[in-house]
Amino acid sequence: MDVDSDQQLRLPAQATTTGHRKPLAGSGRGAPWILMYHSVADEEEDPYLLTVSPEKFAAQMAWLHRTGRRGVSVRELLRARAAGTAGHLVGLTFDDGYADFARYAVPVLHEYGFTATAYVVPDLLGTENGWDVKGPRKQLLTVDQVTELARAGWEIGSHGLGHQALPGLPAAELAVQTRESRRALEELIGGPVTGFCYPYGAVDRAATLAVRDAGYDYACAIAHGGLTGRYALPRSYVGDRDGAWRLRAKRGRHRLRDAVTGLRSHRLRRAAR
Repeated sequence: MDVDSDQQLRLPAQATTTGHRKPLAGSGRGAPWILMYHSVADEEEDPYLLTVSPEKFAAQMAWLHRTGRRGVSVRELLRARAAGTAGHLVGLTFDDGYADFARYAVPVLHEYGFTATAYVVPDLLGTENGWDVKGPRKQLLTVDQVTELARAGWEIGSHGLGHQALPGLPAAELAVQTRESRRALEELIGGPVTGFCYPYGAVDRAATLAVRDAGYDYACAIAHGGLTGRYALPRSYVGDRDGAWRLRAKRGRHRLRDAVTGLRSHRLRRAAR
């Protein structure tokens, strides 16, 4: 898998991403830099390249700290951008809600004063990653762990129900995936859940509208595209091979893609007038 294989991680055959439909309005300021992680653990087999070893993860966080950057949750990042105080903040996200987030990632993040967002599947808490049919079995965070993380200040976001790709679903099912997963998490943690993350990174316009209408403040996708905006924030995949120079390159690639996406959107708006 290429360094940028974040585009379609484990995407089922029936799910597709759509980048050519008319997008929701973006912020006009470009997308913030957000890093996408999944699992932090030692694994001998990792066919989907979802796992970063604890040692490599610690080195990556040390690089962020050494270069004057601070990792934060997407909630904190967007609030800081709105206030004009984002500076060198970098979003840190962890998809799927693996239990190793609490065991290996949280202590390192706490050491540097970083925060992060964990996107969990509320109806699968305490079980395993059954959707990764070719990968190793990984334990998911339990109800108690999610509650404790939220109480400690970590952002908990929704990853839908059943880890199901959203594109192509009927409107009623989209509403269940977005509204019910949010309701379940808010009841669990006793507070607001304002962030959504599309399973497999699969997103189309109907999905972004469903997320917005469900009351979320933002949603994370993966790639830049025609839907890039507050409800389809692009992210940079981070793998076990990513050291300092590769992270630096990914930062540059994000900025380039952001500029190209912004130019295309500007041209489309002008053509529509």
